[in-house]
Amino acid sequence: MKLCMIGTGYVGLVSGVCFSDLGNDVICVDRDIQKIDGLKKGVIPIYEPGLDELVLKNYKNKRLKFSTDLKNSISKSDIIFICVGTPTKKKDNSADLSQIYNVAKEIRSSISKFKIIITKSTVPVTTGDEIEKIISQKVSKKLFSVVSNPEFLREGEAIRDFIYPDRVVIGTNDKKSNRILKNLYSPLTSKGAKFVNTSRRAAELIKYASNAFLATKITFINELANLCEKIDVNIEDISIGMGLDKRIGGRFLRAGPAYGGSCFPKDTKAVVTTADKFNTSLSVIKSVIKSNQNRSSLLLKRVFNILKNKVKGKKICFLGVTFKANTDDMRDSSSLSMIPSLIKKGAKINYFDPTGEKDEFKKIKNVKFSDSINLAIKDSDLIIIHTEWNDFKSINFKKEVNKKNFVIFDMRNIYSPTKMRNLKIKYFGIGR
Repeated sequence: MKLCMIGTGYVGLVSGVCFSDLGNDVICVDRDIQKIDGLKKGVIPIYEPGLDELVLKNYKNKRLKFSTDLKNSISKSDIIFICVGTPTKKKDNSADLSQIYNVAKEIRSSISKFKIIITKSTVPVTTGDEIEKIISQKVSKKLFSVVSNPEFLREGEAIRDFIYPDRVVIGTNDKKSNRILKNLYSPLTSKGAKFVNTSRRAAELIKYASNAFLATKITFINELANLCEKIDVNIEDISIGMGLDKRIGGRFLRAGPAYGGSCFPKDTKAVVTTADKFNTSLSVIKSVIKSNQNRSSLLLKRVFNILKNKVKGKKICFLGVTFKANTDDMRDSSSLSMIPSLIKKGAKINYFDPTGEKDEFKKIKNVKFSDSINLAIKDSDLIIIHTEWNDFKSINFKKEVNKKNFVIFDMRNIYSPTKMRNLKIKYFGIGR
């Protein structure tokens, strides 16, 4: 099939590349000339394991193309995916849909034959209705169908999630579009993925509901971890004991920092704002948002307690600064608030991240990037394991750290407290 992906951000690029790998002809379109030129040369704008190999393979085989010409790309394609950003508005926490609607206006001027127009971006309920309204102002409804097809890709696991999805959700009441999309996704559904056909509004809400529920699980286990620290209980025992109940499941029950990234923070806020518009209170999700916002401050207080409030002059190392492992995404990472706060108290920060130095910290005085784990931890008074990269799971701290009385604050519970005790290393974890 001939597909057009509008937007080469995380969703558009990963989905487009994976669709081309399934044998479809895909054009990935973006207004950013520099990004498109880079992609043609094999320069990948995001960090996602395995993505560069797939781009190279399918671009070489001419199933994957990159373009800045939106009108031409739409005319050559049968299915148009809208994959542009829907960031949070600063004023009211709702989703900023300006890019979505601008694209809809551009699409309507390029339709001369039947097109399936799909919102793959995460959008509030009724967005599809508005897209349909915008396009139908100049195009007959017989020439297009607006469908909701939310993505469920985890950063760092996106390619696997695309190829082996739990479900494919298609929001449309149009039988023709449903049949075509069922065929498009047949290589995935034939492997066991469930094909779910719903109304367009239901599909839009399924995405928000899923992310809000996962955010709730993370926040729930983080709050329980706070209790475990007060009553001498290991949070991991709680997670295992709960997770073995098939009604609950063990995924997303790992205590740690606040959730971050491109989805959970903005989507929880957006679904609450949508509910408010319809005079419905999503009180549980509101509590989740508030608790998560307080999480970084709580962990910062823990750091102060570990250092007995003697922060000035201390050399503190952050191992990992992204919001989670296997991504270079810094959005809503706890490190963005923790590091500047520690600097204000007089600390000196060294950090290492496998995805390299971060622009967010370049202008902050006394924050230094080290290009190896060994250099980063060498002279540390306190080592904070912030992100659970595999690179951090077998460090010989006794050998690599010069100071005798260094402390480890393991915010991901990577290491065994018993093992650390046996090594005579002062060690703190989360919820234990």
